[in-house]
Amino acid sequence: MSIYAVTSGTVRFGGTDITDDKTHQIVNRGLSRVSQESNPIGSMTVRENIELFTFPNSVRSFDGGASDEAIASYAARVDIEDALDDDPGSLPHADVRRLEIAKALATEPDLLLLDEPFAGLNQTEVRQLSEQFESFREQGITMVVVDHNMRGLMDLVDRVVVLHNGQKLAAGDPADIVGDERVQDAYLAGEVSAVQ
Repeated sequence: MSIYAVTSGTVRFGGTDITDDKTHQIVNRGLSRVSQESNPIGSMTVRENIELFTFPNSVRSFDGGASDEAIASYAARVDIEDALDDDPGSLPHADVRRLEIAKALATEPDLLLLDEPFAGLNQTEVRQLSEQFESFREQGITMVVVDHNMRGLMDLVDRVVVLHNGQKLAAGDPADIVGDERVQDAYLAGEVSAVQ
């Protein structure tokens, strides 16, 4: 994963400039992210990986993590509660992705950023994860999802912004985006009937 410094402009969240904030400060403001790459700590169980994200967001604090019941509830939101005592390395790919999401949920975010959450998942897993994301939305979590899997996104999102070669190609509701010929040419290439 590459990290780029801001070269111009500002990043604002909840009306506050967070451009120069440290990661733990951004999390304290209610913003959490799930990277495209899964990075569980292999020497810790699934439970311990989730618990780590429940500690107070201070660079000095390692006390006060969530109860076992709370940790189990984060795992249950993504259907991995039966794997709490497992090592992350023993999980199938889809469950490792779910673990990453459970870790982000453990920070109790208002806004959840998801980078390629459907990467490497089969159609059934994409559908199941989309349903879980829908339940997060019903619980009041706003999500920004970056993904190439149009099928996984179309029933989930309220608004789509399509980027192509670093430029905004189109923006609108999912039905308009599916019907946009520029988007079809750039991304859908024969998949239009499958996602409508």
